[in-house]
Amino acid sequence: MTDVAVAGDRTAWRGRLGTETPARVRAPDFRRALQLGLAAIWLLDGVLQYQGAMYAKGFTDMLGGFAAGNPGWIAGPITWDANLVQHHLTLLNTVFATIQLLLGIGIAFRPTVKAALAASVAWAVAVWWFGEGLGGVLNGGASPLNGAPGAVIIYALIAVLLWPADRAAQAPFVAARAVGAQAARALWAVLWLSLAYFALTPDNRAPQGVNAIIASMESGQPGWLAALMRGAASLVSGQGLATSIVLAVALVLIALGVYLPGPALKAALLLAIVVSVVIWVFAQALGGIMAGSATDPNSGPLLVLLALAYWPFRASAPTTAPAARTGISEGTVA
Repeated sequence: MTDVAVAGDRTAWRGRLGTETPARVRAPDFRRALQLGLAAIWLLDGVLQYQGAMYAKGFTDMLGGFAAGNPGWIAGPITWDANLVQHHLTLLNTVFATIQLLLGIGIAFRPTVKAALAASVAWAVAVWWFGEGLGGVLNGGASPLNGAPGAVIIYALIAVLLWPADRAAQAPFVAARAVGAQAARALWAVLWLSLAYFALTPDNRAPQGVNAIIASMESGQPGWLAALMRGAASLVSGQGLATSIVLAVALVLIALGVYLPGPALKAALLLAIVVSVVIWVFAQALGGIMAGSATDPNSGPLLVLLALAYWPFRASAPTTAPAARTGISEGTVA
């Protein structure tokens, strides 16, 4: 038999006459790619949690430190958790690391993606309270430069926006598929406007506020990264108010940009990506990963992933190719 070309309405396929059926036509699943990106970050978190530093007293001191400045109803459970971990450090830290690895694997594996995304939301909320002190939003220490409103709560937001369900066959961007465009835009605006607010809090407006945040992350970094951070710290030294205002204006533009039409929206998303990368490198020191004491990569990569979920395009749900209309009655048989 010879191969025969058959033309459909919008597709074409080649097969051996009488032996094959039209293939299912699937648009590239950008949401699935973003889910895999989220899975990769959870896997990285799990690997980081297995580091030797996480099995030392410094880890429990870090947990307990998040209680400082928080109201009692927040600080009390954090202190209880830190004491519990201190007494069962090896066991509980291994459990924490394993949970995060399982979340990453579950999101990467299609049959378990829903269960893993749901579990990741619950785990993220728990860690946000007990492991991050609500990202410092109630003690005055929150800043977009140090990861406010807490990197882990962004995991939960992304999981909700990437939930594998479709409210409509067409959506202007991936984040709108599960919750709808209006709700997705509102969630984006709330996050980025909150970052703008945190940029202008008194601690961040102080003359050395921004400089202090950058300098606090320099210790233990490799020489090239430490040099970059020293340069950034020197640039903003004494300029806390001006730096905070410039950053807040950029964050407001990003927040409102999601309501703008195509080209302006893309510009706002590109600005979000650039700002996130700059913060991640110069203020968050790549999340502290290279210093050997990080439990996660901080907020920078998550904000980039979130911005990609809002990139404007229309994608239809997968459809099956219609029966071919060929205009020929029979193929040529050798």
